[in-house]
Amino acid sequence: MGLVVQKFGGTSVGSVEKIKKVAERIARTRAEGHSVVVTVSAMGKSTDELVALAEEISDRPAQREMDVLLTTGEQVSIALLSMALMEKGAKAHPMTGWQAGIKTDPIHGKARIEHIDTANLRKSLDRGEVVVVAGFQGVSPDGEITTLGRGGSDTTAVALAAALEADRCEIYTDVTGVFTADPRMAPKAGKLSEISYEEMLELANLGAGVLHPRSVECAMTHGVPLVVRSSFVEEEGTWVKEAEGMEEELNVRGVAHDLEVARMKVVGLPNRTESLTLLFNKLADASINVDMIVTSEHDDERIDVAFSVHENEWEQASQVIQDHQEELDYLRVLSETGLAKVSVVGAGMVTNPGVAAKTFTSLSEAGIRIKMVSTSEIKISCVIAKEEAVKAVQELHTVFGLDVEELATVGS
Repeated sequence: MGLVVQKFGGTSVGSVEKIKKVAERIARTRAEGHSVVVTVSAMGKSTDELVALAEEISDRPAQREMDVLLTTGEQVSIALLSMALMEKGAKAHPMTGWQAGIKTDPIHGKARIEHIDTANLRKSLDRGEVVVVAGFQGVSPDGEITTLGRGGSDTTAVALAAALEADRCEIYTDVTGVFTADPRMAPKAGKLSEISYEEMLELANLGAGVLHPRSVECAMTHGVPLVVRSSFVEEEGTWVKEAEGMEEELNVRGVAHDLEVARMKVVGLPNRTESLTLLFNKLADASINVDMIVTSEHDDERIDVAFSVHENEWEQASQVIQDHQEELDYLRVLSETGLAKVSVVGAGMVTNPGVAAKTFTSLSEAGIRIKMVSTSEIKISCVIAKEEAVKAVQELHTVFGLDVEELATVGS
């Protein structure tokens, strides 16, 4: 049979009993004749507990030392899961990120995988072992422990599947698949049986937490078949794959939201292309991700530039801009927090006009003010007040026919 990579998140390995259940699932896959590589996250909330310990020591702990600290969480998981597998008669080999050959760039806290040396992994697989790899971590060119940032275990699993040319990568989590919206926001959301890489990447980038964007990007780049399913119930999940052959009845396939958005506006920037280049280079140098960007004329000689950032980065972004006020030569900076981004996503939008008009009309009729807009061929995003987010998600979910009763009608 083939090679399968399985990833289990923190809730899936949150207790000894859950770890034993995960071991049973892995053993069943192995009994079917597959070779198995497993990636795991830290148990439950243990990463949060480690962060809290560090904050008791320092208000601003060094990122290098944080990486050393946080990677211990995954090491606990791989050791316990390997023990559980051995109790079931399966040979298991736990590996840290560096033992598994995961080479990253040197950026602590948000490193990117550059290469995976699969030699150790293949030796272990050749011996008939289940390889249990610590997710979220790797090693830099100078031998330092690094972490991959939020969702790093998803990225680890997909990158391993790509490097090993696995038949599929299975992401096990606390939900049964990818839904048309977060069911906590839209109770009538339904589960999708399949979704394209492009649509999933947009949803992940726009706030859908079921998969991390970097993992989807890696799967799309390397053509890794990806399935999201529950650790706790036996139920078909959602396949993430090439769009070819998928049904296209729905213009919009999902509604995503992000509740941690801040908007910044640089007023009176010199009206030169070099000014925008300098501004966004300064932010990039500080590793600040800028999302939506809107420019408008201030007067004949100056422009105003508004953009959105993650809410936990707006203070840093503001400081970077203030530190370079003389060089940037702007008039002032305005900031607004307490915002959300709500987005509709669907590959069918590119061939179906009127989606934007329908989006803006439905939000307007619901009394929701739009502060910023961003579009692409397969998505429309609107920044709104955070307190309006639930209403906006539900309105858009209904108006685009995504409520479960209507989805059932479409598929019948």
